[in-house]
Order: sequence, then structure tokens, then C-alpha cells
Amino acid sequence: MAISRKITGFLSQASWIRKMFEEGERLRAIYGADKVYDFTLGNPDVEPPAAFKEELRKLALNPIPGMHRYMSNAGYEETRRAVAEVLAEKTGLPFKAHHIVMTVGAGGGLNVVLKTLLDEGSEVIVLTPYFVEYRFYVDNHGGIIKEVPTGSNFQPDLTALEEAITPRTKAVIINSPNNPTGVVYGTDCLAALGKLLDKKGQAMGTTIYLISDEPYAKIVYDDIEVPSVFQFTRNSIVVTSHSKDLALPGERIGYIAVHPEIEESDLLLEGLVFCNRTLGFVNAPALMQRLVARLQREEVDIAGYQEKRDLLYNHLVSLGFEVVKPQGAFYMFPRSPIPDDLEFAKLAQKYNILVVPGSGFGLPGYFRISYCISKQIILNSLPAWERLARELGLNKPVV
Repeated sequence: MAISRKITGFLSQASWIRKMFEEGERLRAIYGADKVYDFTLGNPDVEPPAAFKEELRKLALNPIPGMHRYMSNAGYEETRRAVAEVLAEKTGLPFKAHHIVMTVGAGGGLNVVLKTLLDEGSEVIVLTPYFVEYRFYVDNHGGIIKEVPTGSNFQPDLTALEEAITPRTKAVIINSPNNPTGVVYGTDCLAALGKLLDKKGQAMGTTIYLISDEPYAKIVYDDIEVPSVFQFTRNSIVVTSHSKDLALPGERIGYIAVHPEIEESDLLLEGLVFCNRTLGFVNAPALMQRLVARLQREEVDIAGYQEKRDLLYNHLVSLGFEVVKPQGAFYMFPRSPIPDDLEFAKLAQKYNILVVPGSGFGLPGYFRISYCISKQIILNSLPAWERLARELGLNKPVV
């Protein structure tokens, strides 16, 4: 066999989004792009804010001497200082540049954190449903993933979480606003979670880190706020990227932020910088670091996302689909009207609707919709959703 048995097995688990995207390509070639309703990829359809283009223009016209050379593996001091300044304002904590490590996106950042923290056999808890790549990131560094189900409306079930913690538990990964559900974890939830992890760590004589994956933190609706995990436990690490808030997914620019009062902070930060280098990322892209340093208070206009959320959510609910209303990000995670979510996804393809089965996120019986696509495609899809609902017997005629 050309590749390892482990990777062969992983390929079968990780291929749902790619499979559905490839099916979309096939259908678009047959029916045309306007008649295929592809809700599979979380690839923002908005453009970066005007400030990004202005900063890019300035830098192109007035290049900084040496700006394409090697740098500190943690990233440019100027960029890390800019990130720390905004975090200090938001949290009231004494963030400084040395608490920040610039990374190759959030995926790169998560791998750096896990490489730094995990021993062989260390356990990392994730809450279902979850971004499936977490499983492979944990495995990359010798860890073991433990899935814990969420409760009502996909909120953390702290009782189930507590039962899953063992002396080998090294970290809990959370993602709020969440991919794939769009839910946000509120202040009460995070306060209880932080208290639980601190209590369990103290009882077992270990440290349990709360790793918060936050690329959607600025994409929230209905005046909802995303609380900072830094307020609830000092053993917290935030990993994020500017893929969504600045619409720069292809630029792969993000950072790790470490709580200023985290245990053994100097050693931890030294480990993060070392792993950033030895994993092969070395450092985040130089040009993007220069640009985002001046954009920490900028974000994309989310009004279009909210409009598309409301349009699709209201339509699906009116047809009889069971959906938890997303509070942020640009996903929703309806319950499959039939128990087999794989069969549902196949049935939806009959109407040129492409969704990702919930099995691809660790929770069968649901499906993910990504609505960061053009509003016109969503509008075009509405009759197809109606026909699908009719076949499933969801939408009852008005008497």
C-alpha cells in the first residue's frame, strides 16, 4: 500500500466535505452554476474590508526595507504588540507582545499548541458536533481524542464533560461561535466550564488547559457578545485566524494568545515558539503580519451574513425542518428528517442541494449548511428545498 493504514482510515473519515464539493463540481458542469445549490464549504464570499486594501496599497507603494526576510519565530514585535493591545482592552488583563505567537492560520496554531502540550496518550476532550480536523490534529501529536456530547441547543453538557475527565486529560477544545452549529457559549456557560476545569485539575494535581478556537468570534448576530475565555480560567489559550473576520482564508494568517497568568507561562511560550519552528511553519507569512497589525479593529460587514441566515432559517423552519437558530459564524445544523443523515444528503442531491452529513462532524442524524454563499444562490434554492420537504412529508398543506 502506498500510504499508511492509519492515513487510509483517516481519509475515509475526513472526506465528506471534499466529496460533496466534488459532487457540486460535477452537477455544475451538467446543470449550470445557478441551478446547483452548494452549501458545503465554509469559504467566505465577502471581500476584505476597505482598510485591508488601503494598507496593502500603502505597503506595495512604500515597501519596508528587509520586509521579506526572516524574522523572530514568534512573529513581528509590532504585530504581536498590536494584537496584545486589543486583547488587553477587551479583557482588562495585562497582555503584552510576548504572550502572542503569530501562526499559519488557526489550523497551524492548534497544531503548535497541541505539539507543545501533549505527551503520548494525553487526552483531549472535544464537544460533539465538532470540526473534524481536531481529531487529526490531536493524533498528529500522539494524543487521544475523547468526544463528549452536548446538551440542548448544542450547549456544553458539564455533567458529561466532568465524567469524561481523567488524570490523562490535558485539554478541552471549544469552538464558539461553533462550526457546525453556529451556537455561542455565553458567560454563565464559560464561567461554569472554567470553574470545573480548575476544580478537576486541582483535585488530580494536573493542569487542564482550555483551548478556545475562535475564527468566528467577530461574526455574531442579534447583538450577542462572545465572552472571552480569558475571564474564566487562567489556564486558557486562544487560537484564531483572520480567515473569517477579515475574509482572508487563503492568506493563512492567525495567532496564539496565552493568558498572561497561565501556569509556567515562560516555559509554555518558549515551547510554542519552538514548535512553531520545528513543525515547519517557522513563522506566519511576513506580508500578512505587516498588514493585520494595522487591522486589529477592522472586520467584514456581517449584515449580509445575517440576512442570509434569516432568509434560509425562516424558510427551512416554515417547511418543517428542525433547526437551532445560529447565533454566529455562517453555518446551521438542522436535524435530518430521516435517521440516516447520509441517505438524507443523497436525497438532497436529487434536487441539486449539497449539504454535509452530520456524521462528518461526529454527530449523525444532522446535516451542516454553510450559507456564506451568494444570496442569489440561496434564493434560487428555496423551491428545491420545498420540493425536498414535500418528498419527505414535512410541509403539510394549509387547511
